[in-house]
Amino acid sequence: MELTWPLLAALLLPLSFILLHSHAKTGGKDGRRRLPPGPAVVPVLGNLLWVRHHGIDVLRAIRRLHARHGPLLALRMGSRLEVTVSDRRLAHAALVERGAALADRPGFASRDLLGLNAATISTSSYGPLWRLFRRNFVAEVASPARLRLFAPARAAVLAELTDKLRLRNGIGGGGQEGTIVETFQYAMFRLLVAMCFGEQLGERAVRDIAAAQRDLLLYSSTKLMVFAFLPAVTTRLFRGRLRAMLAMRKRLKDMYKPLIGARRELVGAAAPEPQQDDEATTTTLPHCYVDTLLEIWLNDGDGSERALTDDEMVALCSEFLNGGTDTTSTALQWIMAELVKNPAIQGKLHDDVKSTMASTGSDHIAEEDVQKMPYLRAVVLEGLRRHPPGHMVLPHAPAEDMEMGGYVIPRGTTVNFLVADMGMDERAWERPAEFAPERFMPGGDGEGVDITGTREIRMMPFGAGRRICPGLNVATLHLEYFVANLVRAFEWREQEGEEVDVDGEKAEFTIVMAKPLQARIVPRGHS
Repeated sequence: MELTWPLLAALLLPLSFILLHSHAKTGGKDGRRRLPPGPAVVPVLGNLLWVRHHGIDVLRAIRRLHARHGPLLALRMGSRLEVTVSDRRLAHAALVERGAALADRPGFASRDLLGLNAATISTSSYGPLWRLFRRNFVAEVASPARLRLFAPARAAVLAELTDKLRLRNGIGGGGQEGTIVETFQYAMFRLLVAMCFGEQLGERAVRDIAAAQRDLLLYSSTKLMVFAFLPAVTTRLFRGRLRAMLAMRKRLKDMYKPLIGARRELVGAAAPEPQQDDEATTTTLPHCYVDTLLEIWLNDGDGSERALTDDEMVALCSEFLNGGTDTTSTALQWIMAELVKNPAIQGKLHDDVKSTMASTGSDHIAEEDVQKMPYLRAVVLEGLRRHPPGHMVLPHAPAEDMEMGGYVIPRGTTVNFLVADMGMDERAWERPAEFAPERFMPGGDGEGVDITGTREIRMMPFGAGRRICPGLNVATLHLEYFVANLVRAFEWREQEGEEVDVDGEKAEFTIVMAKPLQARIVPRGHS
């Protein structure tokens, strides 16, 4: 949190005497409502003193509090009540069995003041608008038939990614700067740009959009936290931050608008056709996310309908690019790190890849091939169980007071779930700390696990219930496709003097390796 403690005290302590006789314990009775237990509350500040850490230390502090208070933990963050859930059965009861009761998103008083009120799939309240946006994405982007239309972009990104990895080790001359995960991030972002705007842009254009997107995301997650406290006051004290945020949003909008406009003209003229015959060199895609947004009409409530505004289009495109870049590239890094650390598992996966290519007569693994490779899916599932990119999901909120685990969760409370803890539950998994894809094969303790959590929750890397990530099919396809082809093209070995650490974690936009993956990447067929 950027706001320093002296400034926070100067803003809030003059008000503390007003609440001096407020509850000392969150776990006590709040009127007739029995709230979940939690640590003692400091007037006005709430429990900020208990979780004043940064990054991964916040999660560690929350886990220590769970160990003391139980699977339901209530924290006061200023005047806001937040509840975290660490038990998978409670999570299933709340998210699946009573899905609609906890399908809303918490509201933030500062959103309107900051101009962040453009609705997206992830931020919309549970209702007709959310259903419209989600249904559009699932049917028009994430369905198997639609995903096949993006095959040219996947092939082009895979070709570029393998070239960059060859250059990294000086194969073919030269070298590649940056970490392996940064190479993965660029590849995933380039693929999503093509899927979003229907055009495979050059590297410079992709990197410019990525920089603008990341700058805004980083600024929003670090510099705008101050506006959660007394927004009527802080928006006046920190006007410079508002101006900077608006400038960054305009920069991004100026990049998006020509791409959206070009697609509007193309779709309006005729159905777009690929410009090249070769799948790997096709530049214009026959279908993209923007195409679907151009067809959406919103009901304004007075009986009239309208198309999406530019701001709404930009918000939805930003969500699309943000949602699938860091999560997928982070998961890909963790999986490849585990394959480096476990060469026997990598060898078994490579045998599966070779067998599949021999049966198809192809020199690579295509999208339809991954469905025939159960061990590949087991490797990806084990990566998501052992190293979920997010240790929490996006926060939920009940639209009305609800009961959970014998406690009352008041309406509007921010509720979150410790995803990583559920995948490491010793009551659900044998040797949970071990990376063992065989657990998802016949006879393993993970055989038949449903990652949607519909039957029961044993792991929930994409969330569960009504607000489960709509991009689940997109993410799993991308992980299976790239893991298979990276193992097909290269043998991934430990680099001398660079031990791969699969236990160290740090928090960025996702939970990444504390020590980024370094590996010796050897093309298959080379010594």
